[in-house]
Amino acid sequence: MLTDLVDELLARPLPWPIVQAGDPVLRNPALPYAGELADGTLAALIEGMKVTMHEAPGVGLAAPQIGLPVRLAVVEDRAQERPGVPASTLEARGIAPLPFRVLVNPRYTPLGEERAAFFEGCLSVHGWQAVVTRPLRVRLETEDETGSSLEEELAGWPARIVQHETDHLGGTLYLDRAELRSLSTHAAVAERWAQPTPENAAKELGFELP
Repeated sequence: MLTDLVDELLARPLPWPIVQAGDPVLRNPALPYAGELADGTLAALIEGMKVTMHEAPGVGLAAPQIGLPVRLAVVEDRAQERPGVPASTLEARGIAPLPFRVLVNPRYTPLGEERAAFFEGCLSVHGWQAVVTRPLRVRLETEDETGSSLEEELAGWPARIVQHETDHLGGTLYLDRAELRSLSTHAAVAERWAQPTPENAAKELGFELP
């Protein structure tokens, strides 16, 4: 039961271990959250997810990444806290602050036909990145930790984060959507492909961009 899994998790020290690719919990669709947890337990779980996400460090964490098969995720991007990243890169990638929020049973719908392709990584695929093409704008429909329904339109990097974390809840990893010829280590991306867009990588590694 979810309550037993959460109790076991809460008994562990923070930050919690992040499940890596190859574990079935990352490949099976998570179950909808239906209020199984007491308010205090849910609050403790969310705080633990927030700490684990920050310590990783990452900009999102889905419950399956800590071994919980439930449709719950947390996201936050402190975009202004990226020392050394040129303003041109932030602008080209549509990187903007995404305030901390809890996503309960989220879903997204692409808005328009425009797509964007950038290198993307995942805390559950440690050490690697690949170029992923995603809708530039989406409509997010979700509940928050209080059960209130929320609807919001997102664009750029915030939209990418929401898509990535929501995909986790359906058993999808970013590699399922990636251009595998672009697969690179973090070191290779930093040394070779740190340009604002992946155009050079596409030319050198032999793949197409939208």
